[in-house]
Parts: sequence; C-alpha cells; structure tokens
Amino acid sequence: MRKRLLSVLLGAAMTVTAMGGVTVMAAENEEPLPGGGSNIIYVITPSVSNPAFKTEADVATKTAEELGYEVKAASHDDDPTKQTELFDSAIADKAAAIICDNAGADATIEAVKKAKDAGIPTFLIDREINEDGVAISQIVANNYQGAKAIAEVWVEAMGEEGKYAELLGKESDTNAGVRSSAFHEVIDQYPDLEMVAQQTANWEKTEAFDKTEAILQANPELDGIICGNDTMLEGAVAACEAAGKNIPVIGVDGSDEAAALIKDGKATGTALQQFALMAEMAVEQADAYLKDGTTGLDEKQLVDCIAITADNVDNLKTFVYTEGGAEAAEDTAEAETEDAGAEETTEGAAE
Repeated sequence: MRKRLLSVLLGAAMTVTAMGGVTVMAAENEEPLPGGGSNIIYVITPSVSNPAFKTEADVATKTAEELGYEVKAASHDDDPTKQTELFDSAIADKAAAIICDNAGADATIEAVKKAKDAGIPTFLIDREINEDGVAISQIVANNYQGAKAIAEVWVEAMGEEGKYAELLGKESDTNAGVRSSAFHEVIDQYPDLEMVAQQTANWEKTEAFDKTEAILQANPELDGIICGNDTMLEGAVAACEAAGKNIPVIGVDGSDEAAALIKDGKATGTALQQFALMAEMAVEQADAYLKDGTTGLDEKQLVDCIAITADNVDNLKTFVYTEGGAEAAEDTAEAETEDAGAEETTEGAAE
C-alpha cells in the first residue's frame, strides 16, 4: 500500500530523520485558496533532459494521478517568460493547484501571485522564491547542509591539501550561491587547500567539460574539483579522463550518472537531493490543502541531503535512497504488490 508521506510529516513536525530528514513547523492559519475549479494539477519543471527534473515531473505526475487528478506536465526550460505562459495556461484551465520547480527566485514571484489571485495554490519544490506568503509550500533541499557534508568527504579525499578548481551553477539560481558558500565554509578552514580557478558552467555538462579542459591546461598540477551539481561533475570527470587525470571530484544532486562514476572510482561523491521525495510531498500537501484548507505545515520546509560515497552508493537509485540498496527496494515493491493483491482478494470476497 502506497505510503502517504503527508500523514507521516504531520506526525513528525519539528523532527529530523536519520535518512535525510524533513524539518517542518506548524503553519499559521490563513484563508485557504479554493483552487481554480477543475481537477487538473499542473506540474511545471525545468527541462526534463536533466534526470533530476525528469524524476520530479514523473513522481509528481504519478502521485497526482494516484490521488485522482488529471495532470498537465510541462517544462519552462529555465525561461521566466515561458514559465509565466505556463502559469497563464494553468489559470485558463482553472487548475486545482500548481506544482513548480521555478525559473528564478525573483522572476517567479509575480506568476505565483497571479495564480494566487485566481484562487490557485502553488507548491514550490527544489528552488525557493524571494518572497514569503505567496506560495503555500516551498519544499527545498537543504543545500547548505548537503554541500557541507560532501565537502567534508572531499577534503578528506584531498588529504587536506592541494590546488583545486570550482565550477559554479547559474548565477540566477539561489542554489548555486548557497552550495558554493557551504563548500567554502568547510574548505576554507584548511590553509593548504588553494583554489586556483573558479568559473561558472551554468549547470551544464558540455560547458563544464570545456571549462575544466581550459583549467587543466592552465593548471596541469590541479589536485581536485568541486562542482555545484552532478551534471557539471560529469563534464569535469570527462575532461579529467581526457587529460589522463583521476582526481577527487564532487557534485550535488545524487544522479544515477554520478553514482556510476562513484562506483567506477572516477568521482569522490555527491550530495543526494531527494527530488522524488520533495515532488511527492508537494502533491500530497496540495491534495490535503484542497481538501482541508491547510497543509498543517510551515510554508518553508527543508529536506536534508545525504552524502553519497563509495561506501553507500549502492543504496541510491533514481534519486531515491533506500537502506539495504536495490535488494531492499525490490522487497518493498514486492510487499506493496502483495498488499494490493490482498486488497483485491478481500474486495472480491466481499462482493
């Protein structure tokens, strides 16, 4: 039987779990938004060519459909204008709610306000916006905690010394600055670690490859690289391989691609952002809000990241971390299938 995350969260307010917990607080009462009047939930994300955003879209869609909603999923491709058009479409369709991984902390505010004015609640995931009280929920990864955790792993792999480079994400994305600051809160404590290059690769693999290639040409003695996400980690590792180097490289996301590189000994680690969990939480909270007029939770909710290394990478698949790894995940799936079969048998007997 599918677990209802919302009921778990409501019972665990103000707690942090061992496996990348969720920190929540009781929300203040406010006049609830009724929804637009239809049974449609819009799911709006960045490009699903990125596995993390595809996971968000897939999980949110699956969860909403299981709860009885029609889903319209679309990508804004990190274009605020396109995002505004998608919000306008949701308003025209009288959407019940909007789930959104947004296209900019400032650029998104007006679109969410417009939806709110139309009575449509918005539930943000992954990226927050720079205004409170507009969205119903802002469910984001604890980027600061996650980046610090994986930076500590990287420092150990570096032996607390050496020359390194940093690849930054998009300047318009608040996560880029948060992760970089957290990296440096750890790394800057070690005087023998020297940053010789810091460049923006805009979250992109190809750009990360090109930037790393140029950095290695200018700094052939480079000892390590820190990356703001796993897509840039992939590009950095590929450039290192092309140059015949195998050095400590970390990222943030927890993608299957990064996991494969960690297993192969080509990357040091990543900080898993629990995209699947955040997407499911958002839909669960939207459903509760539409039915009860409240989520029972604070607007801003942090979902802890998990440091992924060679020691625990087998527990990770498709942005889902399961103690015991793939075998445990299979056991859970089998148990859910058995539960479903038992329910069908019971219903048949009752008839």
